[in-house]
Amino acid sequence: MAATHRLLPVVAVSQAGAPPTPPANLLTADRVLQIAERVDAHQDVSPEVAALIERVTVHLPTEGRLGVAYSGGVDSTTLLAVAVRALGADRTVGILGVSPSLATAERAAAHDIASQIGVGVVEVPTDEGSSQAYRANGPDRCFHCKDELFTRIGDDVAAAHGLTAISYGENADDAIRPDRPGARAATEHLVLRPLADAGLTKADVRAVAAALGLPNADKPAAPCLASRIPHFKEVTPEKLTQIDRAEAAVRALGFSDCRVRHHDDVARLELTDHELARAADPQVRVALVEGVRAAGFRFVALDLTGIQSGAFTMPLVTRD
Repeated sequence: MAATHRLLPVVAVSQAGAPPTPPANLLTADRVLQIAERVDAHQDVSPEVAALIERVTVHLPTEGRLGVAYSGGVDSTTLLAVAVRALGADRTVGILGVSPSLATAERAAAHDIASQIGVGVVEVPTDEGSSQAYRANGPDRCFHCKDELFTRIGDDVAAAHGLTAISYGENADDAIRPDRPGARAATEHLVLRPLADAGLTKADVRAVAAALGLPNADKPAAPCLASRIPHFKEVTPEKLTQIDRAEAAVRALGFSDCRVRHHDDVARLELTDHELARAADPQVRVALVEGVRAAGFRFVALDLTGIQSGAFTMPLVTRD
């Protein structure tokens, strides 16, 4: 199925043919000179942050246009902003994969943040839901999702927008986690990972984001909606819509972050530790139940453990 793309009119994006593929990112004499010439450009940040930015910059292409797989999360946003800073907006394009697994609010926020950075965004419809392996929802689900995204980018976007390289926002902490099968898809598609290659940890990335004034520097992680469905329970558009609507209802009540885990008729609600007590307020509790039930669940349970990252996947994966 042919994909269609929408380029936001934030900046003009050249349709010119792509330059020749650049050589590997070697720290040549010319590269050292380029870095030295950018020292003045980092006067708005601390020396420590400037050093982090330069560590990332040496892993960016020296020529051509870079596509950044972009979700609006802090990692991909920081990579996008650093690329714009180093290469310029005319040589950088954000690529936003759009499917039922992307929350409506996350999609809108990603466009808003990119407009503040001043960079164009290409929306790429993805169809991971047509993959039986993705729908089966094993621990490798993220591989099939990322494989679909990078395939669509390679088949439909790179040539259309003159891209010579694709990158994504894996950081050094994520690179050593065993529950990140999407990284294998990136490797197979030769996708660059400048943050991880530069050794930037989650804390480093947030430090750079804050120094650059990115509005989501303190934003909590926002995994795709499919991560709310227990492994080996089928991922369907209907379930993803339920989760999206339920989480929107929770946030509309003023909660800063949440996960609605889908257990058939039961919605298991995870909140931040400091907001758990608020959910017990009688008025808030009634509103929570009404909002989540309106999304299609019969029962609403509050998980006293709070928000748990990788709770479904970590027990099922091990290092080779």
